Parts: sequence; C-alpha cells; structure tokens
Amino acid sequence: MSDLGVRQETETAVGLSQWQRVGNAFAAPSKTFEDIKRGNRSWWLPFLIAIVLGYVLFAAITVRIGWTQVAENSIHFNPKAEARLAQVPDAQRANAMKITQYVTEGIFLASPLRVLIVALVAAVILMGTINFVFGGRAKLGSVFAVWFYATLPGSIKALLGAVAIFAGLAPDSFNLNNFAPTNVGAFLNPLETGAALYKLASGLDVTTIWSVALMSIGLATVAGVKRSSGYIAAFGWWALILLVSIGWAAAFS
Repeated sequence: MSDLGVRQETETAVGLSQWQRVGNAFAAPSKTFEDIKRGNRSWWLPFLIAIVLGYVLFAAITVRIGWTQVAENSIHFNPKAEARLAQVPDAQRANAMKITQYVTEGIFLASPLRVLIVALVAAVILMGTINFVFGGRAKLGSVFAVWFYATLPGSIKALLGAVAIFAGLAPDSFNLNNFAPTNVGAFLNPLETGAALYKLASGLDVTTIWSVALMSIGLATVAGVKRSSGYIAAFGWWALILLVSIGWAAAFS
C-alpha cells in the first residue's frame, strides 16, 4: 500500500477533533455528522459549551435581574395564574412566590442534568423515528452525539440573552421563557398579545429552527437515509411540539 493510502486510512480512523466538529457544525455540518457516523461520537465539548454559556446567562440574570423579579414576572405574564394568586391570603401568596423562585432557580442550576436527560430522551425518540419509520440504521450513541452538535445554536441564544441583559434590559420586562431577541415574540408584549399567537411568534425562533435543520442533516447522515427523511423526522417532531405548546398556552394562559 502506498504512503498516501496509509495516510488516508489513518486520517479516516482518527477523524476530526471535537473543536473541528464544533466549527464545522456551523460552517460545514455534513463534515461533522459524517465524522460521527464513522464512529467518532465524543460529545462532551458541545455539552460543556452549552453549560458554560448557560451559566453565563444565569449569572447575568442573578446580577442584573434577580430571581425574585424573575418569579414575579413569570406570574405577571400569565394573567390566569396572577388572578388565582390574587385570591389567596398574603402569607400564602408570599410562600407561593418563594416556591416559584426557588423552583425556577433550581431548575436553572440543575442544567447539566436536565440537558443530559433531554438529550437522551430526544435521541431515543429520534432514533426510533428515523429507524422504524424511514428504515434508517442509526445507533443511539450517534444520535446522542448529533443532538449536542445540532443544538449548538442554542448556546448562541444564551449568549445573546446575557448580552441583552447586561445591555440594560428592564428587569420588569424580562421573560425567562423568551430571554433573547431571536424571534418575533421577543418584541411583543405577552400581556397585549393572545397567548396562542405569542407562543407561535416565540416558537418560530431562528436558533431553534437552525438547530432543527442541523438535526435533520445529522439524523439523515448517521442513519444512512435520504436528507428529506431527516427533515421530515426532525421538523415533524418540532412542529408537533410547537402545536401542543400553542394549544396548552391557549387553554391555560
């Protein structure tokens, strides 16, 4: 075998570094997902990036907004919840606000565990969909790795949220459910917009759609199916979840 052939086989076995896969997730997604398909499934770097930038957002909220304010806003932006809370005695209302604050802050602090659980559940669902519905051959480890690289745009959203907060966002207008200007909903007043319309405007988020598109490419690649099958599987689940969230908002907000 020639030296060139040996070198090519070695490069294929070694694959890309995680930094290269992260960079290619934005610049050349197919290279990242082809590398994962070859068996290079390390995912800790995009996971670490997501956690670090998530805690940057957490720090911005803690320093500039305050979690008491976050809890108050979450109730205020939900008229039905605010109306129910207004009917209880002051002591119970204060306790309810504290519980809301602690739960919200705790969920944020537990981001590493939450991210891993969501990634695992999503990987199982997406693997089942692409394999059993579209005849793919994806392995769970590959889909799990694809998830972390595909959701990297979410880290950009966390960073933009932190920038917006430090740039002078008014604390009483901060909405934890829509914290970055990456969708039309971020520019709407949830109290002056119908709940369903606001959820739709917020759900059509640039970074989310970007992530779903990356997931479509990655899913199709590691499963060995047509790109269109990946798009149908990923965007189909995204659309279903968005529709359910819109219906929930219309019924309970």
